[in-house]
Amino acid sequence: MGRQYETVIGLEVHVELSTKTKIFCGCSTEFAAKPNTHTCPVCTGMPGSLPVLNKKVVEYALKAGLAMNCQVNQVCKFDRKNYFYPDNPQNYQISQLYLPICHDGWIEIPTETGGKKIRIHEMHMEEDAGKLIHDEWEDCSLVDYNRSGVPLIEIVSEPDMRSSQEVIAYLEKLRMICQYLGISDCKLQEGSMRADVNLSVREVGSQRFGTRTEMKNLNSFKAISHAIDGERMRQIELLEEGKEVQQETRRWDDNKEFSRAMRSKEDAKDYRYFPDPDLPAVTIGDEWLERLREEQPELQEKKAARYEKEYGLSAYDAQVLTQSRILAEIFEQTVQSCHLPKKAANWMMGEVLRRMKEQNLEPEQVRFSPGHLAELILMAEKGEISNSNAKKVFREIFEKDVDPKEYVQEHKMGAVTDESSLTKLILEVLAENPKSVREYQEGKEKVLGFLVGQTMKKSRGQADPGLVNRILREQLARK
Repeated sequence: MGRQYETVIGLEVHVELSTKTKIFCGCSTEFAAKPNTHTCPVCTGMPGSLPVLNKKVVEYALKAGLAMNCQVNQVCKFDRKNYFYPDNPQNYQISQLYLPICHDGWIEIPTETGGKKIRIHEMHMEEDAGKLIHDEWEDCSLVDYNRSGVPLIEIVSEPDMRSSQEVIAYLEKLRMICQYLGISDCKLQEGSMRADVNLSVREVGSQRFGTRTEMKNLNSFKAISHAIDGERMRQIELLEEGKEVQQETRRWDDNKEFSRAMRSKEDAKDYRYFPDPDLPAVTIGDEWLERLREEQPELQEKKAARYEKEYGLSAYDAQVLTQSRILAEIFEQTVQSCHLPKKAANWMMGEVLRRMKEQNLEPEQVRFSPGHLAELILMAEKGEISNSNAKKVFREIFEKDVDPKEYVQEHKMGAVTDESSLTKLILEVLAENPKSVREYQEGKEKVLGFLVGQTMKKSRGQADPGLVNRILREQLARK
């Protein structure tokens, strides 16, 4: 029987903080601006320019650290990480090595066998580099320094993950925490959340770590999952052939589903770190920390537990509704207006999520007013509109945020609840379907559904199905 291998994975996750300005200067952090328009002498590394720390960056980093159960270094310092690359204008990056802002934290992820704690070794603040754009047509590379100096936190985990599923669960949890805190949108496709994967394999039962590689260029959960599975197999094949795994940085090509070596993996000594002489130590007072603790929002686990207790929702519904802070806010505002939490949950999980999926929308792209959804739910509940018409109206609310009452009036979609009008319609349906009437009288109950359907069709979906059902039975009993 062949040898069994275990995968050991640790992540370095960079999260771009959504401050309005950069970490050491006043330039805008706006995404997708014209190249090199959000730059100044500081973020382009001009000689004699001096960095000034953005306090909001420290605050956002502390919020993340507290939410991830970290210890806080109340005196932390910045260091220079020296390396030479065209997108790095100063030829060094201002980061934190010796005294990072946070350390020794953890978050819990769901697995098939229950919750699992993933330890966080440290979290530090640093500046982002610029962006190289490779122009294959002109055979040259261009540099855009707009991203240079955008604030980042780097979250370094311990090597506690054992599969691509655990890695994705960890990243989803990190993303959810950051979005709930409002410190980052964490859009992988825009580079505001990036993960480098450190991976090694070892024989099952061994306590010694294997030689690790680091994989970069991973900008989607799919790419991360494929890269992990591909690198695991590559390392196992090398070991089975009696070869050694080289410690190196590899670049993943998602189109070819293949990784290639970029360079031998650096250690801290290769970067010749030293304390940044232009930035004083950051002192974080007890009062500031305490205020941030009190201001921390209700995170997903607590919110889901509250939904179960306060609104009587199932654990599954509560989990789905709290996956996104924005969707949770829409749900809560809807409930505040209509006071029907279970109905609101059904609409959110049914129509809202379905339309988002159809149009491939992110929660922040949803534009309808929760008050309009609440009004529609109340109208359906009072029988002022049929369920099928309510769904048609919601489509308009979702697309154009129409006022449901006005729309229903304008398009004459209100429910027909007048018994005499309905009775007249039903008598017409019975006269048009003598065969079905006969079958019902012979004991075929299923026929009733057909007759209800015909009545609803005749009323253009405006009749109240419950009322139709009752009047139909009464009329059929008289036949």
